[in-house]
Amino acid sequence: MPQSTSPTGRATASQLPSMPATGARNWRDYALLVALACCWSSTYPLAKLALDTIPPITFISARSLIAAAFLFAILWMRGVRIPTDAKAWKLFATQQLINSTFPFLIITWSQQYVPASNTVVLASTTPIFAFLITSLITRHEPATLLKLAGAILGLGGTIVIVGLDALRGFGSEIVAEIAILLATISFACATIFGLRLSEYDPMVVAAGSLLFGGLLLLPPSLIIDQPWTLHPTPTAIIATVVMGIVSSALGLMLFYMCLGRLGTLTTNAQGYLRIPIGVGLSVLLLGESVPSNLALGLVLVMAGVAAMTVPAERLKRR
Repeated sequence: MPQSTSPTGRATASQLPSMPATGARNWRDYALLVALACCWSSTYPLAKLALDTIPPITFISARSLIAAAFLFAILWMRGVRIPTDAKAWKLFATQQLINSTFPFLIITWSQQYVPASNTVVLASTTPIFAFLITSLITRHEPATLLKLAGAILGLGGTIVIVGLDALRGFGSEIVAEIAILLATISFACATIFGLRLSEYDPMVVAAGSLLFGGLLLLPPSLIIDQPWTLHPTPTAIIATVVMGIVSSALGLMLFYMCLGRLGTLTTNAQGYLRIPIGVGLSVLLLGESVPSNLALGLVLVMAGVAAMTVPAERLKRR
């Protein structure tokens, strides 16, 4: 749906609804979903390349500030200004805290105690929590049983891809595992809260949120990590810059576009698409082996994504 934008980054209310569109969707909407999954799938291999020589707090702050600078440059070229009113920045700050800063720091801490495979499985519960919150609390869009089935199928496919052995380790580090679940609930809440930002240009929301997140973590980075004493490798620096532009800047912008076009539950389906795409990128960029159970897991993931992305209107017509 085309939209016009005011000089302060607000979209006109008559062309961009405050709630996700429920009308007919076309291939471009789903192409955005796949593009979002690709952008955020790059997080796994790029973070692995960067975190070897850049501590987590400095890494998250740096990639956020790089992403914000990239988006501000584009907004300047477009002639769009960032809103300066307190209401807008309160929304940007809240969204960044629940969508990035809090969950990323929690997951980073938890990964010291929880294996990567377990983390992937736990983090993939976000669509289920989004379904439960939507169905039981907010009810801002149809939460059908088909979408719940899709969320469960997607989770099953994730477990198959990661490996059934990952399930054996659950419970050994219960505090860290609960922390990851809290982070996934935070992600789910962010996809719902993000609908309040639909009156703004998605690029403006992404730029404002990333700037807030980067500046918030800058003081801890300077105090704890003392970046001037670090010796990051060229690979780590390149990975941080690419992740800032691709995963953070473009990814977050696409995220808000998908929320406005597809709604909360369908947007969450990209979480399952990220698993096979992430595995593929890890094979290409890191030389990791292809999991033997990738094919079966991919079938389950695609079935789950298909179920989660079926518009409610299409079901009613049947």
